[in-house]
Amino acid sequence: MTDTVLLDIDQGIATLTLNRPAALNALSVEMMQDLHEATARLAAATDVDVVVISGAGEHFMAGGDLKDFARNLHLSPEERLEVFRAMIERYINPTVLLLQGLPQPVVARVRGACAGFGLSLMMGCDLVVCADDAVFTTAYSSIALSGDGGASYFLPRQVGRRKAAELLLLAERFDAQEALRLGLVSRVVPATELDAETARLAARLRAGPRHTYAEIKRLLADSHDAALEAQLRAEGGAFARCAANADFAEGVTAFLEKRKPSFGAG
Repeated sequence: MTDTVLLDIDQGIATLTLNRPAALNALSVEMMQDLHEATARLAAATDVDVVVISGAGEHFMAGGDLKDFARNLHLSPEERLEVFRAMIERYINPTVLLLQGLPQPVVARVRGACAGFGLSLMMGCDLVVCADDAVFTTAYSSIALSGDGGASYFLPRQVGRRKAAELLLLAERFDAQEALRLGLVSRVVPATELDAETARLAARLRAGPRHTYAEIKRLLADSHDAALEAQLRAEGGAFARCAANADFAEGVTAFLEKRKPSFGAG
């Protein structure tokens, strides 16, 4: 792994930093490789309670690196088809699947430009803390691309099919308050407070019931394709597993004793 993606784990909080600030953290092929490697390391880590995804500098990610893409323009259409399909299947899709499979809460820290794959990456996170200077766009159709990284999966589930079609077809820009209104971000804060708010949220999640968070994430992920009866059964199983965990006993006891719970059973 080179330095286009940094991974730091400190006291249970893993920070994954997109690290091409001079290029607005645009996704190069090298960065795709590094991001896949970093997410694979996260998936195998046993000392992580919370994951934070951030962009170095003033931006989250301004989409794909078009200079990298342009290097393939001399290829024939058939050759370009194979090159870009391999790129997506080898790096992008496995990265998205690894992130979606993490049992830990994943928080996106977003400011500045958030476009293309950056928007897809953000939508795949569980919570999003967003600076009030953030600007969003799907971007893909502006250069005659259809989308990647789960854009067509996450968008209709988060904003509805009609709005998803508008955002993908027109690729118009929208600001942080519109992203909040659409439900794409969890909270908007002044840019000067972004780091502090992200740190507070990560610390709160780290102190929470990790076993329960994993069950909640699994229920939410499976609910999209489940019939109500099947989802009710899944909820019952998850509820029972949570009740059998020591964190449940601690939560109930702390509530009755009027004190803050100290979770940690995992």
